[in-house]
Order: sequence, then C-alpha cells, then structure tokens
Amino acid sequence: MSDEQSQSTAMEEVQQLVKKKDAIEAQIKAYYDILEGQSQAGMDEPLVDVEGYPRSDIDVYQVRTARHNIICLQNDHKALMKQIEEALHQLHARDREKHRLDEAEVHQETMEQESRVLPAFAKVGTVSPGSPASISGLQVGDEIIEFGSVSTQNFQNLQNIAKVVQHSEGKPISITVTRNGQNVHLSLTPQRWSGRGLLGCNIVPLQK
Repeated sequence: MSDEQSQSTAMEEVQQLVKKKDAIEAQIKAYYDILEGQSQAGMDEPLVDVEGYPRSDIDVYQVRTARHNIICLQNDHKALMKQIEEALHQLHARDREKHRLDEAEVHQETMEQESRVLPAFAKVGTVSPGSPASISGLQVGDEIIEFGSVSTQNFQNLQNIAKVVQHSEGKPISITVTRNGQNVHLSLTPQRWSGRGLLGCNIVPLQK
C-alpha cells in the first residue's frame, strides 16, 4: 500500500470514528430526554419517596434503564474520544514524516542534478596569465559543457565558439565546465588585452 493510500485509509478510519461518536452523542441525548420527561428525574434524583416506596410520578424501570444506558454510553464515548485523539495524532505524525521524506527527496534530486556530469564538447588546452580567460577562473584541462549558446547538442566546430566570442566583446558569457567530476559555472568577458585574441586561451574540440 502506498503512502497516499495509507493516508487515505487512516483518514477514513477517523471519519468512521467521528460518525460513531456522533451516534453515541445522539443516543445519550435521547436517554436524557427520557429522564426529562419523567418529572425531570435526571441522573441523581431519588427513585423512592420519603417513605421508601417507589415513586408513583415516574416510571422507575424506565428511569433506571435510561440512567444505566447513559453511563454505558458515556464510557463508550470516552473510549471513542481517546481512539479519535490517537488516530489524529498518528495521522499528523504521518503527515510530518511524509513532508520530511518529500523534502529529503527534493534535496537528493537537487544534489544529483548538481553533481551530474553532462557531456563536454571541448577542452581548454592553455590559459595565458593575465588574460580574460585566466581572470574568469578558466583552467587548463577544464572540459567545456556550455559556452554561451553553444552546447553539446549544437556544437559542430570551433567556429561556433568564435562567433559567440566575436558577438560578445565586452559582454559576459556564461560558461559551464567539468572539473574534477563536478560542474563549475564561470562568467567570461571577451575583451582586448595585452596578448592575442579576446580570450587568451586555447580551446580544442574533444574527440567523439
């Protein structure tokens, strides 16, 4: 049985208990109405007159029966209220546990997504000191997963990267690389510097 089915069954059990409670309360009220009708005999009024004879203004048997049934039903009601309380407590405990497990599952999925290594299409061969690539944190050996709009899905050759660089001079490019089995996100801004090109690094395609 799944957690949802189990939760639904537990809720149905609580609803059934509440129905029983309502039915018992209705019975208790009915017996109290009988006592009211017997000269308001209530639960404690004496059933004999001052001389010790059964009272003639009430049906003694009916009053005794009503009182006995009220006591029995009140005991049943008390036990039922305890059952309802315990069932609700368990239901709330299951809710809390389900919420905790759901949060743990979401956390686990997030961790897996972050640590999942996507396929790379190019590799950083060299990085010149003081270059835009070096300043961005790019390192030799980094395997490139995303270079701006270029990814494994649409990469054909280094011209794809060259176009992105030419159109992004002075503007940051979002880059994702794989380093030591982890995805690393960098921001690289192509610009003129003392060396050659706009990046100052050598990128080579990975052999498929």
